[in-house]
Amino acid sequence: MSRSTPSERPGPAGAPSADELEAALRAAFDGPPLLQVVDDSHLHAGHAGAREGRHFSVRIVSERFAGLTRVARHRLVYDALARWMPRGIHALALSTLTPAEADRPPS
Repeated sequence: MSRSTPSERPGPAGAPSADELEAALRAAFDGPPLLQVVDDSHLHAGHAGAREGRHFSVRIVSERFAGLTRVARHRLVYDALARWMPRGIHALALSTLTPAEADRPPS
């Protein structure tokens, strides 16, 4: 199940939408069982970085994360979004889980 929330305001030139990020991540992770991309840019209006790109929160569950450190998991996501990382994305909050981790109750 997926949920994308596009920003109501246009972003900087070249900034992606939540839908574009979702499509790139779905392709890179071969249709993950859970993917949520939320555009949080409206929460950062007036912040200096808001002029440089959008702010997103991403929650993704994938078997590809099994056995990887958090840094390695994040690198996989950054690689999938590489075309927007230098310009278009200012901040990216990531939650990267395996299916087994996603099924565990929060501690």
